[in-house]
Amino acid sequence: MPSTTFRIGGDLPVGRLGFGAMHLPTEKPEDRPSAVAVAVARRAVDLGITLIDTAHMYGNGANEEVLAEALHPYPKDLLITTKVGVVRSAETGEWALNGRPESLRAEVDHALRRLRVDRLELLQLHRIDPETPLADQLGALRDLRDAGKVGRIGLSEVTTAELAEAREIVDIASVQNRYNLTDREHEPVLAACEAADIAFLPWRTVAWGKAGDRAEVAAVAAELNATPTQVCLAWLLNHSPVMLPIPGTSSIAHLEENTAAADLVLTPELRARLDGIAGAA
Repeated sequence: MPSTTFRIGGDLPVGRLGFGAMHLPTEKPEDRPSAVAVAVARRAVDLGITLIDTAHMYGNGANEEVLAEALHPYPKDLLITTKVGVVRSAETGEWALNGRPESLRAEVDHALRRLRVDRLELLQLHRIDPETPLADQLGALRDLRDAGKVGRIGLSEVTTAELAEAREIVDIASVQNRYNLTDREHEPVLAACEAADIAFLPWRTVAWGKAGDRAEVAAVAAELNATPTQVCLAWLLNHSPVMLPIPGTSSIAHLEENTAAADLVLTPELRARLDGIAGAA
């Protein structure tokens, strides 16, 4: 069995199977967070999940507020990581990359307020802004870390070259790239993370739920009396010791299905069959 925990940045232990909060409904009936969203977030913690991923972009901060409403005061072992660097124009309502230091600082202050914390233990740059020097973007996050507002810094959707450049500027604790059983475009980035013991948080972990369309995935699932989704998540956990999948859902039943994947045992023979799958689902 693969290890069930990982230390982000070498010192922050989390369970390797996390939860992506993006799909939680953020509408506020009668100015209260969705009861469904609150229930799902609380069930995730009840199931032992200690890593929850959110972002400023998810509901323009509303997703962060839902998590705070559901879970604050937070359990001691719970890590809520958020992302900054994509902002919405007040004039047009359009989303755009914004890595300017003043914008990143403002987003971090908003995240601290919404999440009701004094420090973000893991903050990830949602995307690198090509219009702003990377040294300025990461320099701003480094300054926030040095000021005590941020504990560790991560990146999202980066290449190996960008990761290497970033590491020349500041310590990088995590990378969040698109990755799943049938979409391994970022395998070189994963390899770089393994070499440096950097947490790799794959998003779109089950290829929009279509992995079960693959005959081999369906066959393995049938042999294990599991679902294709569980097989895909178990494969991720087995594929690399730095892999921290963050499948998301707005359903408690689906959440429970996902979480159970951590207990699925893949034999070397089954892993080899899944390793042989390639191409997009």
